Amino acid sequence: MKCIHCQGEMKRSHTPFHADRRGCHVTIDAVPAWVCGQCGEAYFEEKEVDAIQKLMGAVEQELKTLAPTA
Repeated sequence: MKCIHCQGEMKRSHTPFHADRRGCHVTIDAVPAWVCGQCGEAYFEEKEVDAIQKLMGAVEQELKTLAPTA
């Protein structure tokens, strides 16, 4: 598999994921991904994207209980 940015070789590895939601910072240290050995660009497969979206949805729900919007 080739990187769409630099055409480097993609290898299965792990990469961090960071997101900010309503003043909350979420970091996952090591998410499985395809990572370019040349530029470091990372691509997540569908199952990892689904898991991240599910986690972020739960974070959003909990944040509503802590700081409901007006």
